[in-house]
Amino acid sequence: MAKNNFFKSRALKIILASVIVVAVIVIALILIRFALNKNKIADTTYTVRKEIYENSVSVAGVVSAAQEQTLQALSDGTVIAVYVKQGDSVKTGDVIIQMDASEQQYNLAKHDYEMETTRITGSTRQYNLMQTQRLSLVQKIAERKVSATFDGIIADIDVAVGDSLEAKDSVGTLVDISYLIADVEVAETDVAKLKEGQEVQFSFPAYDGKVTGHVVGWPAIGEVTSRGATVVKVRLRIDDYPRESILPNFSFSGQIKIAPDETYILVEREAIGRDGNQAFVVNAKTGEKKKVKVETYSREFVKIVEGDVVEGEVLKAQSAPIASGTMRRSGGGNRMPSPMR
Repeated sequence: MAKNNFFKSRALKIILASVIVVAVIVIALILIRFALNKNKIADTTYTVRKEIYENSVSVAGVVSAAQEQTLQALSDGTVIAVYVKQGDSVKTGDVIIQMDASEQQYNLAKHDYEMETTRITGSTRQYNLMQTQRLSLVQKIAERKVSATFDGIIADIDVAVGDSLEAKDSVGTLVDISYLIADVEVAETDVAKLKEGQEVQFSFPAYDGKVTGHVVGWPAIGEVTSRGATVVKVRLRIDDYPRESILPNFSFSGQIKIAPDETYILVEREAIGRDGNQAFVVNAKTGEKKKVKVETYSREFVKIVEGDVVEGEVLKAQSAPIASGTMRRSGGGNRMPSPMR
């Protein structure tokens, strides 16, 4: 019995010693890990960055001339004069094409002679009817020419003296490119953000740069597209643009500026320390401690809304990343923030 008690006592001592050894090893590992983490935090830095938030609505489409006139014959006849060529500038009322009007002019002259006779010898009622008929004859002469309805440029013309035209034959195009317009689709959810006069930034594949325009307006009714989406057609206008690079029917993408761009100063959450309720950062180069006010921006980043912190400034880490495997490399993290828009 005494021998059994001896072995039991010895076994308990061995177990107890083993537990103590294991405990010591675990504590040592914890202390080592804590020291390593502390050193890793001390060696980790984060670089302050700036991000510009664009509060805008994206659009796309093609631009059109401010006005466009299809040059059409108003009646049948033979062309006797073409006064312009492609690229010429014209004014409102300028005659572009003249068709033979000899028959119509003869009919008017004959009518004027008969009117004068009627005025002297005929009844007043008959004379008044002839005045009305004269207006029709004058109109027939006017229809023997094609005139400009606005100031513009001859975009194309395909007619020559001697050509026989029929009524409504198209022979060219007159455009007013003093400004450009575009009708774009805006989703119903974004229409409430729109205002007349809002700035629009245009990008054209044909032009290396930005062109500025503005919102003109939109109808008081939406429409459903073939995709089943409800949209509103919004009219945009460009007054100042490089005419040598951008022409009517050129495609574009653009941004309607709903509000001015906002600039955010961002840094990883681990760069922010806390003294009670007061947030602070520490400059990695000078060791200066700065009070800041921050707001949540994303899972990994915060926005610095108050404090003397600038883009490019390097800050010391104040804590380790919560999730494993997300520790930035020493010397400043370079992971870019994911904007929340």
